[in-house]
Amino acid sequence: MSRIGKLPVSLPTGVSATLEDGNVMKVKGPLGEMSQKIDPDIKVTIEDNTIKFERPTDQPRHRSMHGLYRALVNNMVVGVSEGFTIKQELVGVGYRVSVSGQLLVFSLGYSHEIQLMLPKEVKAEVPDVRKGENPVLVLKSADKQLVGQVAAKIRTFRKPEPYKGKGIKFVGEQLRRKAGKTAAAK
Repeated sequence: MSRIGKLPVSLPTGVSATLEDGNVMKVKGPLGEMSQKIDPDIKVTIEDNTIKFERPTDQPRHRSMHGLYRALVNNMVVGVSEGFTIKQELVGVGYRVSVSGQLLVFSLGYSHEIQLMLPKEVKAEVPDVRKGENPVLVLKSADKQLVGQVAAKIRTFRKPEPYKGKGIKFVGEQLRRKAGKTAAAK
């Protein structure tokens, strides 16, 4: 049995889930509404504020779908009730980001600024930076997949380099650092 798939998803207060035609799960909560189409082979039951998933056979395809759809629905429930947050740190002299509505403007040491328009589901903010600290960009959304994809896109603008660690990294991320060149012995 799938260890993830057989765990029931409990619905917190203020969150409701419905299963509609075509095996589409809709979850509604204080932070929004999300929907996910579920494979027709996976049986979904909603009772007593819990959602349970069952698979028909032990085929590898059914086993993988069982855990996948349980995890996706759980992420939707957590997203509409609490939301997801990703923090990114800009490490480097003069590296900055400014937020105006849904537009992010990055200054990352290039000859030009980089602009990124965020999807309407993602909110961004930059807390005030104290002297000697690196700027931090905070991304928030109810959709875990979308906020992760936006964060990965932002990271590609200036990946952390292994010698000084300059670039855009996730807060708490451990980077593999390399030693610089050493003087040649005579």
